[in-house]
Amino acid sequence: MSMTTGVHALVRRTHEERVLAALRAHGALSRAELAKRVGLSRTTLSEITASLLQRGAIIVADTDAAVRSGSGRPAERLALDPASGQFLGVDFGHRRVHVVVADASHEVIAEGVERYADDLPWAERLAIAFALIERVSLETGVHFGALQAVGIGVPGPYTGARGGMPVVSWKKQLAPEGVDVAFLERFGAPVIVDNNTRLAALAEAISRPDAVDNLVYLRLSDGVGGGLVIAGQLVTGARGFAGELGHVTADPTGALCRCGKRGCLETIASVPAILRACRDAGADVHTLDHLAHAVATGDPAVDAVLRDVGSTVGRVLGAAAMMLNPREVVIGGEIVRVAPVLVEQAASTLRYELHSIPSDQPHIVRAAQLHDSDGALGAIAAIFHQSPLLAGYPDPASSGESVPQQQRSAL
Repeated sequence: MSMTTGVHALVRRTHEERVLAALRAHGALSRAELAKRVGLSRTTLSEITASLLQRGAIIVADTDAAVRSGSGRPAERLALDPASGQFLGVDFGHRRVHVVVADASHEVIAEGVERYADDLPWAERLAIAFALIERVSLETGVHFGALQAVGIGVPGPYTGARGGMPVVSWKKQLAPEGVDVAFLERFGAPVIVDNNTRLAALAEAISRPDAVDNLVYLRLSDGVGGGLVIAGQLVTGARGFAGELGHVTADPTGALCRCGKRGCLETIASVPAILRACRDAGADVHTLDHLAHAVATGDPAVDAVLRDVGSTVGRVLGAAAMMLNPREVVIGGEIVRVAPVLVEQAASTLRYELHSIPSDQPHIVRAAQLHDSDGALGAIAAIFHQSPLLAGYPDPASSGESVPQQQRSAL
């Protein structure tokens, strides 16, 4: 091969990698959109995409007829072949594990959830997760033959990285430093592990057409956690505690928290704490379904509890927003769909807390767009580095080695 031919081949491969990376990052795109994102002329791009289509690396997914305005022939939208890769997101909550599988075209092709006791040993949680993944595979026909990477969310802050993997610093019943090894041995694919609520914040920040560059996220679930997006980046903090809003003291004389302090927001606004407060107020509420029924029937005791919790949440979020001045404040977790009054009260309290800040664009307080799969979807997003929010974030690692570029490019 002549030097000239070799250079041309290298340039062509580079162009192809840029096109494939853009499709991983943004999903289906028209040729015009691709040309803008990769900086190639339309003639060059046409040649590159024709070759990729012929080889089956990409497909014509659909047209832009549904989103275009004006007249003219709809443009084809190109996407990665969905069969070219699978990506597994796993979210270990305090009382449940949620798994989501996505293909290379950004489509969720399988998901499932399994609950467990909050004091279950970590080894048994792993066993439940693997059994759930196997069951999902049998039910959907997804066999992970093209699994490219695994993203895992776990509770707890992080103190650093070992071989590229963050390591948890507390909650001894969890051992996330063993999660990467267990999944690597099981699937042989690169693994990344991080705080599950931080990953949920990432999923919320990029779930809109325009990514939110300043966001405070609070998740009310079996526990309470948070995540921060500041100046366009997902923030971990010096020792991994950034966004741990669940352990901000909301009532110094309150109940003992599992972290050892008293009156943490988690002791007031977690789902178990809210259900317990409703029962203490005289309501027969033991599950979220019971709570939903009480809300629907206008139970005054439950309404009072939810408004009190919302006020407390609003004050904590107000303090965070006063310091960070986010564009949006998002409250997630199953309970926000069951009890919207909680979000409404939190928003009202937060507006009061921030009334002294002049702004021509008020803080937007909203319920999370995503459902209970937010942490698992965020784990998949972290695998693909699909957003500048992850600039400088640890790359997925396999046995301490960096992942090839085609596996850690953003979806």
